[in-house]
Formats: sequence, C-alpha cells, structure tokens
Amino acid sequence: MTQLTVRGIDAKLHQYLKQEAERRGESVNRYVLSLLRNAAGDESNTQKTLRHHDLDHLAGTWSEDEFEAFDRQLAAQRTIDEEIWR
Repeated sequence: MTQLTVRGIDAKLHQYLKQEAERRGESVNRYVLSLLRNAAGDESNTQKTLRHHDLDHLAGTWSEDEFEAFDRQLAAQRTIDEEIWR
C-alpha cells in the first residue's frame, strides 16, 4: 500500500473530519479514504449500507400517550377495505 501525506489541513477541517469519522464509527484514515474513493468514482470499497443519523435526536422523545395515539392512527391506516378488494 502506498502512503500519502496531505498538507495544509486547517484545524476546522481536521475537526470536521474527526467528528464525521467518529459519527460513522470509523477512523479518520478510513473516512478520508472513502471520501477519496467516492471522488474518484470508485465505490467498490465503500459501505454498502448507509446509516443516517438525522433523526436520532427524536428517538425516545414521545410520551406513552403520544405513542399510543400514533399507534392507533397506524392501525386505522392498516385496515383493509374489503369492498375495494373484491
């Protein structure tokens, strides 16, 4: 394997790369390699399953009453209208 040194990375960019790598659960090196591969059009070694975390802040925020109301609405949407399917 070849090594590559990238110079001129400012503190703000370095911090972003570290945070994004941590969010993805991987090393900075692995994250930067995936960015380079994607930029080069080589997606053969990238993650096959993307993980999204944009709704994480909502997890566990509903009260029991809110959950039950939501669950009732879902149940109502899941009923099958026999007249339509005859």
